[in-house]
Amino acid sequence: MDTTATALHGWAAGEAGRPASPDWTIPQNWAAYTPQEHATWATLYRRQMALLPGRACDAFVDGMRRLPIEPDRIPDFERLSEVLMRHTGWQVVAVPGLVPDDVFFEHLAHRRFPAGQFIRRADQLDYLQEPDVFHDVFGHVPMLMHPVMADFIQAYGHGGLRAQRLGALEMLARVYWYTVEFGLVREAGALRIYGAGIVSSASESRFCLESPSPHRLGFDLARVMRTRYRIDDFQQTYFVLDRLEDLLRLAEIDFAPLYEQVGRLDTLPADAVLPTDAVISRGDGRYHQQRV
Repeated sequence: MDTTATALHGWAAGEAGRPASPDWTIPQNWAAYTPQEHATWATLYRRQMALLPGRACDAFVDGMRRLPIEPDRIPDFERLSEVLMRHTGWQVVAVPGLVPDDVFFEHLAHRRFPAGQFIRRADQLDYLQEPDVFHDVFGHVPMLMHPVMADFIQAYGHGGLRAQRLGALEMLARVYWYTVEFGLVREAGALRIYGAGIVSSASESRFCLESPSPHRLGFDLARVMRTRYRIDDFQQTYFVLDRLEDLLRLAEIDFAPLYEQVGRLDTLPADAVLPTDAVISRGDGRYHQQRV
């Protein structure tokens, strides 16, 4: 399963990355992983597990404890699915990499989490432009053991299919980005990580909680739907839930009127702070200013 320096996967690779199956699933082919690929997993796993105590939320820690996610080998999706199915009805299905939006939403709506089957190279530990098996499994799957996140992500799948029909996918994508991928939550009197994009990143695990640069704002749905995000660097703003259970309220909302309301408003830059924001900490922006 070794990849070349320029290889892209799945949808990012165009027609060359499209599998034969219409739902884009492929066999994980766990036995084909090389010792070097398992070693890359082990390096990433140990680094994150050393960083996350006191930073990751309890739901993530609990999910890691109960799932067959081991420190020295890439997880077997069948074993993961057996445990997930018993607890929250989810399963993990292998895909070659990124998949089209409609395929992604269809899987989520049916409690199937599509996980990239490849793993980054050893010289890509700190940054990868595509989600690989470490991001997808280590970052996302433990949270699927929590009933709230399990229900929310399924609802997001249904909502994504509807947003496509309404031409509102960009607004809904911002909700996923600022929750499932880069969300923070209050817990035990402190901020904790639950977003997969953070929990699978050594540098952002520190940055999101400890850097004076980013803003940390209370979560407000319409506000989040207006806010651009960074795909190339650390986030300039993190939105904070009071508790994970607040995600269930989002799953019960009729988004159609919100799409109309938000669609009439200006889109906000990723570093905006509004007078109406619940500011937990206002960032000084120093990190991104120095990157310009």
